[in-house]
Amino acid sequence: MVLGLSLSAFTQLHVAISLIGIGSGIVVLLGMLRSLRLTSVTALFLVTTLLTSLTGFLFPFKGVTPGIVIGVISCIVLIPAFLARYVFALRGPWRWIFVVTSTIALWFNLFVFIVQSFQKIPALHALAPTGTELPFKISQMTALVIMAALGFLAVRRFHPDAVPLAA
Repeated sequence: MVLGLSLSAFTQLHVAISLIGIGSGIVVLLGMLRSLRLTSVTALFLVTTLLTSLTGFLFPFKGVTPGIVIGVISCIVLIPAFLARYVFALRGPWRWIFVVTSTIALWFNLFVFIVQSFQKIPALHALAPTGTELPFKISQMTALVIMAALGFLAVRRFHPDAVPLAA
């Protein structure tokens, strides 16, 4: 039992939070490309992304895994994202710090999503049973390249003071 839930129910909650974080993160990143602040969706993204990492730490401990390492790094990356957005209001260098850290946090979520997909979805698992095969590597590299390109563009395009606030 975790937080009063069966391990299965807790896993479903963790996955739901993760998917909400990924979906809202994609919306936020696309909004940044249009220089939109998207206040409510950004809050949803940041909170669910943080909760994804924090709930990941509550699973039964079986030693330090790549998931735990990514969770720790994600929490560290989210600190400047929260500061940039809610303490420094995206002023000065905090604008690009927010874009970069938010993009990295979203990429971490996508990285774990791809790992879990290859482990849990039978058709994908058959393509890459150990996670070292070419289909897995191509998927991860594609996600990394897309996120790096979108993050780069978002740093250049996201100037929220130039446009009105969006919900």
